[in-house]
Amino acid sequence: MEQHRVRVHRSSEGPAKEEQLAHRIASVAADPVRVEPAVVEMIGNRVIDNAAVAAASLRRRPVRSARAQATRHPLNPGAAIMGTPPSTRVSPEWAAWANGVAVRELDFHDTFLAADYSHPGDNIPPILAVAQHLGRDGRALVRGIATGYEIQVALVKGICLHEHRIDHIAHLGPSAAAGIGTLLELDTETVYQAVQQALHVTTTTRQSRKGEISSWKAYAPAFAGKMAVESVDRAMRGEGAPSPPTRARTASSPAC
Repeated sequence: MEQHRVRVHRSSEGPAKEEQLAHRIASVAADPVRVEPAVVEMIGNRVIDNAAVAAASLRRRPVRSARAQATRHPLNPGAAIMGTPPSTRVSPEWAAWANGVAVRELDFHDTFLAADYSHPGDNIPPILAVAQHLGRDGRALVRGIATGYEIQVALVKGICLHEHRIDHIAHLGPSAAAGIGTLLELDTETVYQAVQQALHVTTTTRQSRKGEISSWKAYAPAFAGKMAVESVDRAMRGEGAPSPPTRARTASSPAC
């Protein structure tokens, strides 16, 4: 196992690209490392777990609303939406949205708690949607999900977002973008840009989990997954991202 050591930098330091957290994340995503059999088996379990909790929530209003939104964006080949006929295919970012809400609505899927909170299974809907749209095989899907889990768990272990009043979907955007990068076998530079963009657009406040709790609590992770798909799409077209995406003293990531 290769250890990537990062630290918080002052805004005035301007660390080299290779020292930034986003670049280290991208390096992990681009590494063609073999996925161990035990990890493959557990990923299969996580996919089944996600599907089960999503199926249990299909009749709930937030899930029906998200599904109705997604079906307005048909695309061929597209990706599938839980609760619709197999022939229904939509753009991958909207499939990630609808399926992400279904997975998170009941909060019954996997949980990882460390310096911050997370449900690593939230990585699966966006990565799976892209795999379906582009016809990627099971091996590629497993590798993508493995990256999503590895990055999110590492971020949750190392960075506490809630002490800065930042919602933990700021960990999910970069991890899902990295997972999609692995799925598509993208180069380090492309993933680097996608990870930065994904963090930039998913750094939101923790108000979604405070005060009067609304259905946005279920939508927030789906939003991060949707943004991860869009961020990778932009990066693959040669577009860049804010670099580093956060520079304030209370930034959500150390010189990400």
